[in-house]
Amino acid sequence: MAGYDVFARYYDELTANIDYGKRAAYFNSIIDRFKSTEGRILLDLACGTGSISEEMARLGYDVIGVDCSDEMLGIALDKKFDSGLNIQYLCQDMRKLDMYGTIDITICALDSINHLPDMDSVREVFKKVAFFSEIGGLFIFDVNTLYKHRCILANNTFTYETDNIYCIWENSLVSDTDEVKMHLEFFEKEENGLYSRSSDCFSEKAYNEEELEKALTDAGFEIVAKYGDDTFDSPAPDCQRIVYAAKCIVNGQSI
Repeated sequence: MAGYDVFARYYDELTANIDYGKRAAYFNSIIDRFKSTEGRILLDLACGTGSISEEMARLGYDVIGVDCSDEMLGIALDKKFDSGLNIQYLCQDMRKLDMYGTIDITICALDSINHLPDMDSVREVFKKVAFFSEIGGLFIFDVNTLYKHRCILANNTFTYETDNIYCIWENSLVSDTDEVKMHLEFFEKEENGLYSRSSDCFSEKAYNEEELEKALTDAGFEIVAKYGDDTFDSPAPDCQRIVYAAKCIVNGQSI
């Protein structure tokens, strides 16, 4: 998986339109609907720069954030220093997740599952989450849909501009695999008025719903909800994001 070395520096500026407080409240509502155990230990899987970890901690969860990028986690630690919130961060590839104990709730947000390179990797992540989940614990994650990859991301180019950054985001769709290869060019304004240039590349892969759902049940989860586009409605054919909520019924300790 990519390390997002350059992307990490600009991630928060490029995602400034995301209301992380609202997104955390949405996850909290799903948890309230389906959580059957009392525990408040929450794993933020692929936590990135820690924005959702911070918001979930403010809601009273004991948060552990895991990400494979040192650069992303460095920014998350800066936020923790500023906020004073008691969040633990670990640098791990989520395919090799290794917790000190069991987890009550796992969230994996903002299409992080799509960043996994193949279905075998997805299965491995689901198995790891199940292994470290309490029986009855929840796993909530979102994925970009096939529709979004084929019709929205596709072979399109996007531009983003802030006071300090100009970004050109070029996509290339591999139609046989529904993988979108992404190339980003960043132009950062320096104090002298000139711009420095840097770039980063990564990819996202869309997975069909049947494969994902089978991988979940094979790992020991029962799917309890499936929502479209951050609502509580069923996914429409043209929805861009599906949110799954699954309950652990078999974990590593019960096998």
